Amino acid sequence: MAPVNGVMGEEMEPHLVRAVLGLLIGSVLGYAARRGGFCTLGALEDAVYGKDTRRLRAWALAIAVAMVGVHILNLEGLELHRTLYASPQLELGPLVLGGLTFGFGMALVGNCAFGNLLRLGGGDLKALVTLLVAAVSAVMAMRGLTALVRVVAIDPLSIPMPDGRFQLLPDLLGVGRTASMMFAIACACLLTIYALADGALRKDRKLTAAAVAIGLCVTAGWWATGFAGFDSFGTDRPVSLSFARPVGDTMLFAMLASGMQVDFGIASVMGVLLGAFVEARQARHFRWEAPDDASELRRHIFGAFLMGTGGITALGCTIGQGVTGIATLSIGSAIALASIAAGGRAGLYYLVEWRG
Repeated sequence: MAPVNGVMGEEMEPHLVRAVLGLLIGSVLGYAARRGGFCTLGALEDAVYGKDTRRLRAWALAIAVAMVGVHILNLEGLELHRTLYASPQLELGPLVLGGLTFGFGMALVGNCAFGNLLRLGGGDLKALVTLLVAAVSAVMAMRGLTALVRVVAIDPLSIPMPDGRFQLLPDLLGVGRTASMMFAIACACLLTIYALADGALRKDRKLTAAAVAIGLCVTAGWWATGFAGFDSFGTDRPVSLSFARPVGDTMLFAMLASGMQVDFGIASVMGVLLGAFVEARQARHFRWEAPDDASELRRHIFGAFLMGTGGITALGCTIGQGVTGIATLSIGSAIALASIAAGGRAGLYYLVEWRG
């Protein structure tokens, strides 16, 4: 499939095409995830303390759908080797340390960056504080004070892939796009079997539908930036849904709109907010909420700082690495997701077992 813009692309600049699609995709994502109760930390909590793996299995189902979708696009010409997840340099130290930091901060806050967008759409002002702090700390980690520490102390903890190969599993196995597609289908089938083996998930139609929708939204994101909004003269690489850097970029755009272009990431953040707001109003769940006390607010601020810093260091969040990246069969994304889960589990232990 050749890169196309269609009628929309003939009327608008490619970055605006990507922005419009990002807003639409983000809106669907926000609506579906809030309606289905899709939540990373909630999945960990349910599995550890409630022995309920429905949301964990729903996560696997979302990955399976996205995995098949992105590899179909890969067959059609999506340049996966140009993406963030295919670097020939495995950022081992940043992925592990950043993932642990993000996961621990997520536990302190009670949700990830994406989850806080869903909460804010429902009127939770704690989520607003969290997102503002996470955005500031993300920008600091990209180009501020903590970026200096990251570049000097953490980024060098990377290793080159053998023979200069990309860190995508099919590339490491030395197979082409067709074999890569078959491998992705096999992995997706295993994930789907694991997900739907739980009768409780099969009965939970809202959560199942949310998982499928999230996988399709991730696929649509790759299509939006790799085909519909592709700019053959630009330098931007294909991306899909992630909420670590885009939250920081959204804050910068709100402050410096005249010096920045709205693109897929910023628009998808706004779309998630819009979709979550519509669902909250439709379900009559919208209500303003504030922190209970100074102690809770302090915990949210510190956790948000860890999330913003860790998300940039780990090159993504629970959605960016945990669904979008994993779907590409990236070794780095698997390491990042495992580190985020470990950090989240450590944070839960600190809050529930150690302090409790």
